[in-house]
Amino acid sequence: MISWDRVTRAHVLRAMEEYDRLGAARFFAEHGFAPTTSYELAWQDRLYPPKAILGTAYEFATGGRLASSEFEGGKTGAVKVLGKLGFTIQAKQAG
Repeated sequence: MISWDRVTRAHVLRAMEEYDRLGAARFFAEHGFAPTTSYELAWQDRLYPPKAILGTAYEFATGGRLASSEFEGGKTGAVKVLGKLGFTIQAKQAG
């Protein structure tokens, strides 16, 4: 089981900055994730893929990279961890 204790809000914010800087396609290619299917992380009028952001934040916090298959992205995974860090997660809107 993965310990998220070392991941802070600052790491998550850094991952969102990286996403903004690289753009979605390059971010996914460089960090090994895919677009979100169920949930979105809402921050400052922008939407982010929660699992990809959390996985990248983990990489920033620990120096170790997680594969997407190594942790859950839904309510019991990334959504829960990001919520505990004070971030707003919402269901992905259709369209």
